Amino acid sequence: MKDRTEGSLTKDRTEGVSKTRKPRVVFKQLPRHPDRYLGMSLPRQILPGSDYMITRRCSERRFFLRPDGETNNAFVYCLALAALRAKVEVLFVLAMSNHYHAGIHDPDGNFPIFAEHFHALLARCQNFHLGRFEAFWSSNPTSVVRLVEPNDVLDKLVYAYTNPAAADLVDTIEDWPGVASYRAALTTHRLTATRPKYFFRPDGQQPEIASLPISRPRSFAGLTQDEWNALVTDRVRAAEAEHRDRRHAAGKTVLGREAILAQRPFNCPKSTEPHFDISPRIAAKSKWPRIEAIGRSKAFLEKYRSAIKAWIAGVSDVVFPYGTYWMRRFARVLCEAAEDARESLAWPIKAPTPT
Repeated sequence: MKDRTEGSLTKDRTEGVSKTRKPRVVFKQLPRHPDRYLGMSLPRQILPGSDYMITRRCSERRFFLRPDGETNNAFVYCLALAALRAKVEVLFVLAMSNHYHAGIHDPDGNFPIFAEHFHALLARCQNFHLGRFEAFWSSNPTSVVRLVEPNDVLDKLVYAYTNPAAADLVDTIEDWPGVASYRAALTTHRLTATRPKYFFRPDGQQPEIASLPISRPRSFAGLTQDEWNALVTDRVRAAEAEHRDRRHAAGKTVLGREAILAQRPFNCPKSTEPHFDISPRIAAKSKWPRIEAIGRSKAFLEKYRSAIKAWIAGVSDVVFPYGTYWMRRFARVLCEAAEDARESLAWPIKAPTPT
């Protein structure tokens, strides 16, 4: 039996007994014990105008994204459609054989829409391409890390571009055969893809050509193009040199482009992956901005915990803290305005005044 429209009561008939309950979409997401958040991840404060790095692995670390012409094209095409739909700006992207890194600027607080659409669309497209039907992505949650300061954005950008060198796959980013926005960031500022010939209908509504703009982080908008190119290139070359020296000291060589392209998509790395590690939500190298960001996150969780307990108890006019996403979108709860949140989510710890 289909549920009625959101916000109405539905009826669940069990053994002839009619029971009213809350809409299924809301009920399934709520914790049994609000203090523990059982059965769901901790709520995340989503603030418009934030920068994030998003990472997700393929199921069982298999090489479902192994670089080839069709896979690279499908990745960029799906990413461009998702970015357009969610109105996010892509700052950098690099697709490894079994995971990807993408940096985005989220002006409207829509990154969940972006991630959901991109992951679902690419998974269906690639599963069709590979002739499989099971889960494409790992069951582990998507890693979404908010980048607090400009240098944190730059650090993650360099980390992504040097990931193939760090994994001893190729020597430089130019040698990597997969999707990488490095060249586009320094030149054309966009990646372009055509509608894949598989999965998508030839006469469908999706565009034949999708263009993905690669935006410069807003904190570096004051630099000229030459200055920005020099900054990124110098940082990338320095990191690649460190990995080259490490390999030389250990007597290792890179796998190489030909060997990467020859890998089977259903294979996976021989190395083991650590489990149950901490999944950070904030990246900030500077001490006091990091402490402040963590403090604001704790303040948000405390206010959210009180609000969700009151909402479950039946309080209809409870106000959730600014940055609440899921409950605002699907349960239509009241939320704080941005102006009210500045004081209510303030954190008392401040950097000491220089003497």
